[in-house]
Amino acid sequence: MAGGTDPERARQERAALLEKHWAADARATRRRRVLAGAGAVTAVAAVAALVTVAVINDPPPQAREDIEIAGLQTFEGLGNSHVETAVDYEQSPPVGGDHASDWLNCGVYTEPVPEENAVHALEHGAVWAAYDPSALSEDQAEALRQAVPDTYVVLSPYEDLGAPIMVSAWGAQVALDSPEDERLEQFVTKYWQSPDAPEPGASCTGGIDAPSRVA
Repeated sequence: MAGGTDPERARQERAALLEKHWAADARATRRRRVLAGAGAVTAVAAVAALVTVAVINDPPPQAREDIEIAGLQTFEGLGNSHVETAVDYEQSPPVGGDHASDWLNCGVYTEPVPEENAVHALEHGAVWAAYDPSALSEDQAEALRQAVPDTYVVLSPYEDLGAPIMVSAWGAQVALDSPEDERLEQFVTKYWQSPDAPEPGASCTGGIDAPSRVA
């Protein structure tokens, strides 16, 4: 009898120990989950705080399509054939259309440039910053030069412009009053190397220079 009783007692003791073990394990698991949850909440809160600070101090770039520009004009249905004759463009300066087979090299020009070649540069994703030399001082013209990128931009005077500055890209144009106009940066951000151009990223060098190119 005693021999039978001892194994039974031993099983009961083992069962009790196991019960205590699983109970303790369950409590530990619950504690780990609670701590993990609290840690996750804390981590998420910390990340959210960092993201908020980053957004406030350095906001992410705005998508092209979300940039709204007051006074912006857009144009559709523009041809892009190569021609060997002068083109009578509807817009002045032109914003696209048929053009010369040689593109105008991007850069700074001190005299008006041939429109048919400049339009070919627009086809490659360039921005054309034209200014009325009678409406801008030399300092303002230099400020305009400093305000635009040094690649994929044609900067040139344009007689009888109708505004101190007219910035054009393929299918888009806006008139500006000065180089400090915030819409200049908005336009460049939206349309410089724009996917709306027929051949964005095609070369803006290796074409032809107008005689007055200085940079």
